[in-house]
Amino acid sequence: MLKIKSFMLGTLCSIAALGLSASEQSGHAIMEKMDRQQREISDGTMMRMQLSTCKFGHKNKQISCVDTPRVKVLESVSKQYGPQKKDSKGISIVLEPASERGIGMLTYNYDDTTKDTESWLYLSALGKVKRMASGNGEDSEPVSVFGSEFTTEDMESGNTDEYTYQILQKGPFGDRNVWVIEAIPKPMRAAKTEYSKLLYWVDQERYTLLKAQTYDKRGKPFKQILFKDIEKINDYWLARDVTLINLQSQRLSNMKTESITMNVTVDDEFLTQRTLTDFAFREKTLEALRKNFQ
Repeated sequence: MLKIKSFMLGTLCSIAALGLSASEQSGHAIMEKMDRQQREISDGTMMRMQLSTCKFGHKNKQISCVDTPRVKVLESVSKQYGPQKKDSKGISIVLEPASERGIGMLTYNYDDTTKDTESWLYLSALGKVKRMASGNGEDSEPVSVFGSEFTTEDMESGNTDEYTYQILQKGPFGDRNVWVIEAIPKPMRAAKTEYSKLLYWVDQERYTLLKAQTYDKRGKPFKQILFKDIEKINDYWLARDVTLINLQSQRLSNMKTESITMNVTVDDEFLTQRTLTDFAFREKTLEALRKNFQ
C-alpha cells in the first residue's frame, strides 16, 4: 500500500465506532479519500510507461545512476471490481526492448484480507505462463515488477483498513502544504508485508502523494518514493513521474507515464491469462484503446 488507496462514505462513523483518537480519525479519512481517488483513476485505464532501473550513487549531494539504466517501455490496463471497487485486476505488456517484447504480467489484488495477491508472468521466449509467489508471509519474497525495485505490494490499492494512522506533522513541503501521516500495519497485514511502518507526505489541497518512506521489519529505512510532474487529467491529479529509491539495494527505478487514457471500457476477458498468450486477441484490444491516448 505505497501510493494510493480506497474506500467510500461512512468512514468517520465507522472509525468513531472503533474508538480511535482524533488524529487517527483524520489520518484514516485522508488516506481513505486519497485511496478512493486512486481506485477511480484505475477503473478502466490504459497507460504507456517507461520503466528504468539502475544502481545509484551520490554526487554533489544528489542521487544519480552510476551505470547505464535498463529501460523498458510498457503498456498497462487496469480495472476495479467489487461493490466498492476495492478489488483490482491489471495487466502489463513489455513493448521494448525488442528482446523482451511480449513479456507480460497479470495481477489480481483483493480487498479480502484472507486472499493473497495473485500474479502471473508470461515469458514470450518460452511461451509459458508462470504463477508467481504472492510475496505474502514471513518467508516469501515480494514480486518484482519486471525486474525493477517496484513490487506488486507497492502498486496495491484498496487496503486502508489494514493500517492504523497518525498525523505526525502539518506544514510546507517544497511549495505545497502537506500532512505527514504514519501508517502502521495491523497484525494480519504485518504478517504479509515487508514493511513495518510507512510515512506519507500528502498534498493537503490535491490529496496526492508527494513522497513516501518505508521501513523494513527491523525498523530501518528501506524505500523512498518521490512523486513529480503532477498534473490534472480528467479532473484527477496524477504524478506522471515516480521514482523509487531502494536504500538497501542501492538501486532505483523510475516510472514515467508517457500516455494515458481513462474511463475506457475494458472487457473482463481481456484481464485474463489469455491476453498474455494470445497475441492477436491482445493487439486487437490494445489498438482500439491506443486511439484514446492523451
